[in-house]
Amino acid sequence: MTTPHTDLPLQLVIITGMSGSGKSVAITALEDVGFYCVDNLPPELLESFVELEQSHNAPKVAIAMDVRSAASLPGLPRRLAQLQQRAKRPIQLTTVFLDATTETLVRRFSETRRLHPLSLRQAHDQHQVLTDAIEHERELLAELREQALVLDTSLIRPARLRSQIKDLLGATQAPMTLVFESFAFKRGIPMDADFVFDVRMLPNPHYEPELKPLTGLDAPVAQYLMAQPDVVQMAQQITTFLRHWLPQMLRDHRSYVTVAIGCTGGQHRSVYLVERLANVFAQEWSTRVRHREDEHWPGPASHAADPT
Repeated sequence: MTTPHTDLPLQLVIITGMSGSGKSVAITALEDVGFYCVDNLPPELLESFVELEQSHNAPKVAIAMDVRSAASLPGLPRRLAQLQQRAKRPIQLTTVFLDATTETLVRRFSETRRLHPLSLRQAHDQHQVLTDAIEHERELLAELREQALVLDTSLIRPARLRSQIKDLLGATQAPMTLVFESFAFKRGIPMDADFVFDVRMLPNPHYEPELKPLTGLDAPVAQYLMAQPDVVQMAQQITTFLRHWLPQMLRDHRSYVTVAIGCTGGQHRSVYLVERLANVFAQEWSTRVRHREDEHWPGPASHAADPT
């Protein structure tokens, strides 16, 4: 009979964020990859629960906490710091904050006809009651959001969210992970972006008939953009900027930095630059790539309706 390796760290994931942002989807994703998951654990029970799981030599635990524990949730960052100091076994902690725009959250609650945890009062204008509850929730969770890995779920489907959660947790083994994300300005700026670069002024492959149905992942588009001096200069300047500031962000104990590159439709220029930058920085940092609009890209025989 072998003795368990009790000196191995416990992988602890805290899933929190806005009500309606997808926490149940995230917890399901973690269950699929072997996490023992608990939903809506009161923060007051966190330390005793983790101690129990460590005594059982649990390797991976995920806990969902939300505004239903509103009275004690603002103190969660302090509790997590104390937990890591007092734990009998090392803890590899990741806090993930799921967020979405107020408009998206209002629509989700309206479609499901669920009651927001903070909108307990009845009123004639239910839309205003819901909006007020969401904004109050943002205030309560502001400190927690600042110290977490933020994931914007406004424009992603549940299947994509499950995939991103699994990918994110694989990335957090590194001291700091860079996420390069392409997006379309016409669909809004990602809420989880730490840096946003606008590349809409660059030459646009959309206006080249043979390139219009392609994306920045295709060689003809990449060749076209590589031949444009402005594109080359933009890539160099972003690289210089990030190389200067990323070490300082690491010293500030940042574990996850999202660099968003946006054009009009998120199909050509932003996609190409994200791929190029990710290849450059992969030699120095742990990197991940997201193309937020890939579900809207045209097929090989179709044409994009909007310029990118």
